[in-house]
Amino acid sequence: MMIASFKSLHFLLGLFLSLNFLALAQEQNHFIYHGFTGANLHLSENAKIHPNGLLELTNTSKRQIGRAFFPFPFQFNTSLFNNSRSLSFSTQFAFAMVPEQPILGGHGMAFTISPTMDFTGALAAQYFGILNSTSNGLSSNHLLAVELDAVPSQDLKDINDSHVGIDVNSLISIESAPVTYFSDEEKENKSLTLISGHEMHVWIDYDEVEKLLNVTVAPVTRTKPTLPLLSTTIDLSSVMLDSMYVGFSSSTGAVASSHYILGWSFNRGGQAQSLDVSKLPSLPPQRKSRKKPYLRILVPAITAIILLVAISGAAYIIRRKKYEELREDWEQEYGPQRFSYKDLYKATTGFTDRKLLGSGGFGKVYRGVLPSSNMQVAIKKVSHDSKQGTKQFVAEIASMGRLRHRNLVQLLGYCRRKGELLLVYDYMPNGSLDKLLFHNDTPSLNWVQRYKVLRGVASALLYLHEEWEQVVLHRDVKASNILLDDDFNGRLGDFGLAKFYDRGANPQTTCVVGTVGYIAPEVTRTGRATTSSDVFAFGTFMLEMACGRKPLEPEQSAEKMILVDWVLDSLKIGDILRTGDPRLEGNYVVEEMELVLKLGLLCSFSTPQARPSMRQIAQYLDGNATLPEMPLDGASIGLMPASLEEPGDFTLSFHRSNDYSAHSFSSTDSILSCGR
Repeated sequence: MMIASFKSLHFLLGLFLSLNFLALAQEQNHFIYHGFTGANLHLSENAKIHPNGLLELTNTSKRQIGRAFFPFPFQFNTSLFNNSRSLSFSTQFAFAMVPEQPILGGHGMAFTISPTMDFTGALAAQYFGILNSTSNGLSSNHLLAVELDAVPSQDLKDINDSHVGIDVNSLISIESAPVTYFSDEEKENKSLTLISGHEMHVWIDYDEVEKLLNVTVAPVTRTKPTLPLLSTTIDLSSVMLDSMYVGFSSSTGAVASSHYILGWSFNRGGQAQSLDVSKLPSLPPQRKSRKKPYLRILVPAITAIILLVAISGAAYIIRRKKYEELREDWEQEYGPQRFSYKDLYKATTGFTDRKLLGSGGFGKVYRGVLPSSNMQVAIKKVSHDSKQGTKQFVAEIASMGRLRHRNLVQLLGYCRRKGELLLVYDYMPNGSLDKLLFHNDTPSLNWVQRYKVLRGVASALLYLHEEWEQVVLHRDVKASNILLDDDFNGRLGDFGLAKFYDRGANPQTTCVVGTVGYIAPEVTRTGRATTSSDVFAFGTFMLEMACGRKPLEPEQSAEKMILVDWVLDSLKIGDILRTGDPRLEGNYVVEEMELVLKLGLLCSFSTPQARPSMRQIAQYLDGNATLPEMPLDGASIGLMPASLEEPGDFTLSFHRSNDYSAHSFSSTDSILSCGR
């Protein structure tokens, strides 16, 4: 009897322990956080938890990383008792991205499932703090991520500046889509902007049986839409290991956003619990009010008050006159792009010469630090001609401010004061490309850097020609108008001659503008610029990059004086590589050098229809298309017209601007026949 009782007790104890282990396993399979006060998360880099429970991954510091992971791994490929596979999971979280500037933020965050929480060597910016250029794409990563990306990266083939992507072992997404949600009431998709500063809700669900991964996004105030944003068939059996961590990684770049997680629910093998929006912590105030110091008057006296009022009034009038701006009622519609003259004055310490970056025929450019954000900017002071139509000109400035591409110099805003127009741009620490390309007293760019610049500028022109809401003709593509950021990425700048027009419309202009050596032959005949004339200028720019010299150099021998003719003659005799920049000392990829030289010639055809489009050029440079055979007809390539046509109604005048080392002033002859 005693033995039987002991066996029964032993059985019951074993059953009790088994049930406890089962409960523990189930508890570890899911969790939910409404705020993160007291949460046992693994935080690294810049991540922190606010007193109210708000999880901050990154703030507005540049090039920073922030991570937050659940500290214990989940067993995805095996269960505790029967070793059956269990890859299904469900998660939902609420987040917000508050940008540094009203329209500028970066880069984003990624929900991440990884075999490790140690991301040593991972980079910020477009790599979200989880990969780098070397590890990106390796199957050994065993990484699944859903990215919320607010900055387009050409090398990662991002589709726009506000998208969701599904990433497997690589940050080149297997599928991505602009951020929208399906409105069940209106039966249509509604757009969202990641860096709006608004709270949003994300649902991510993977069904192992269906091998289906769904991603859904909506404002945090709405219920889960019936249709997901992304629905991708994917087998995760080769991606998931037995033990995997779940969490978030976020990063900033040259511009920044504060990235927040408000709540998070996760379940391996079942449906994640729904978040209760009313229990989520609030975001910090986006704009802090500045309190004026309280002035105490210990011994008030009537005469002192009168004197104080008189002095204050005089001082106010003087200061107002000092910072007086030109404002009109209709400019209110361009709101966030308008800077106060007072802020720009303080940013440049009164536009002192020690802040001067350079000067030219169009004005002066100063380096400054905006007092409100400590952001470095370049401020160009341009003499403003009211005859051009003030309202139209500022409207075009506002349009340029909405151009968003990583290879464009971002126009942040403007200010009008008396006879001056002040334009505020991103500051480019490595200056203009022509200084590194043509001047012997500075180090020359290596071939890898040059090729990266070519691909970047080609991507920017493709965006201007085909991908923005209007067609944008730059009309002055050249080395001195391309600036280099701190990573030596090429950024196309100086839109002073740019022309905007609606798709399908014909640009109505008969003004010859541009720079000698870059102007397409048909423009000199008709005065009408097109996307093909931008292609011609880009072809000349490609030859500049490959040969390390300008398109016209009168001091050269007759054979080499005109760059495009010299390259063509060299191609005809089968020795095109002799035109390569001797400062490279042969350190380049031969196939890439030949491609750039031949593509530069192809863009230099006198007939616009024979030139490739910017989309084709980008495909050639990216290696996604094969360059066609080059016809060696010297009459079809060059700077002179191939045939005579009736000239348009235009005039030519020549202007030489002074040399400028940082921001978009040419040292070559520019043709300016009329205003914009």
